[in-house]
Amino acid sequence: MGTQIALTILFLLAFLLLLAFIELVYKRLNLQGEYTRKLAHFSATLSTITFPYLFTDHWYVLALAVIFFVLLLGSRNTSRLRSIHDITRISSGSFLLPAAIYFAFLISHLMEDRFLFILPMLILAISDPIAGLLGMNITRYNHEIILFKHRMGKTWLGSMAFFTSAFIICLIAFYFNKGGFELQTVGLSVIIAIVTATAELLSPKGTDNLVIPMSIILVLILFA
Repeated sequence: MGTQIALTILFLLAFLLLLAFIELVYKRLNLQGEYTRKLAHFSATLSTITFPYLFTDHWYVLALAVIFFVLLLGSRNTSRLRSIHDITRISSGSFLLPAAIYFAFLISHLMEDRFLFILPMLILAISDPIAGLLGMNITRYNHEIILFKHRMGKTWLGSMAFFTSAFIICLIAFYFNKGGFELQTVGLSVIIAIVTATAELLSPKGTDNLVIPMSIILVLILFA
């Protein structure tokens, strides 16, 4: 138990240092909040890949999730953490990320399957920022997606980038998890890429941070 508490404190300090570093980068380099926000999203989410190997109980992850949810929520309308909150669009993504991490960990812990946590975090950490960055920065031949006359706020290039990166991540993850390529895992990779790209497209105001990992877990439980 002592080791688990020490690991929790260590991760707490590491996440706080990460936020402080990103805030410093935001101020010194005068970057847009969209970029530093995605850097924080990538770094923090990717670092959680180690959770299933380090934490033996979900309560420690819950403690971290609650602390950072309160920290992010409390700083929303202040001058703190502008590197996270300085965006023009309305988004609850930063608040939902700690919840998504915890719920994914809880499910994988209860089902005793680390892969149920690792794959969703990989896709959430990598594919989501890639889609956002390409969608924002490449405008030539890149049009906003419109469904039934409704602007989705996402671009074709961004969604294609999400699908492609999610598919590649799945192939690599399944290879290491199963020790090789199988026709079933290739098909499952396609399904996950389609489901997550669709979830990213249809989820409004940052809710994709929760919908994406939950949809991956659902697909893995049903078809893996």
